[in-house]
Amino acid sequence: MTWQDSEVRELKENKYILLDDEPCKIVEITTSKPGKHGEAKARIVAIGVFDNTKRSVVYPTKHKIKVPIIEKKTAQILSITQTEGLFMDMETFEQFNIPIPEEFKEKAVSGVEVEYWESMGKRKLMRV
Repeated sequence: MTWQDSEVRELKENKYILLDDEPCKIVEITTSKPGKHGEAKARIVAIGVFDNTKRSVVYPTKHKIKVPIIEKKTAQILSITQTEGLFMDMETFEQFNIPIPEEFKEKAVSGVEVEYWESMGKRKLMRV
C-alpha cells in the first residue's frame, strides 16, 4: 500500500492527494458553507506530480480520500541516452531508467547524484 486514508477537511495546499490513481499536488482548496440540508463541500484543484495534468474535484468535507506516500530518494547517474538515464539508487543499489526532463539535460552527466521521487510504482527526476 502506497497511500493512507484521510478526510478532505484535513487537506491543505501544497500537500498531496490521489486523484484518478495519480499522485497530485494540491494548488487550491475552497470550501463552501453547509447548506440547509447538506454538509460543507470542498473544491480541490491539483496538478499531477508525474504527468503535470490539472485535475479538479468536489467532495464533502467529511469524505474519506487517499493521500499518496511519496518517497524522496537519491540516486547516481550511471549513463545517459538522448531521452533517459540509467540510475542506481544510493541505498538499495537497484538500477532503473527514468526519462530526463528538458530542464536537467545540461546538468545530468554520469556520476552526478540526483533526487528522485517514487510513488504508486512511478518515478520522476526532481533535482540534479
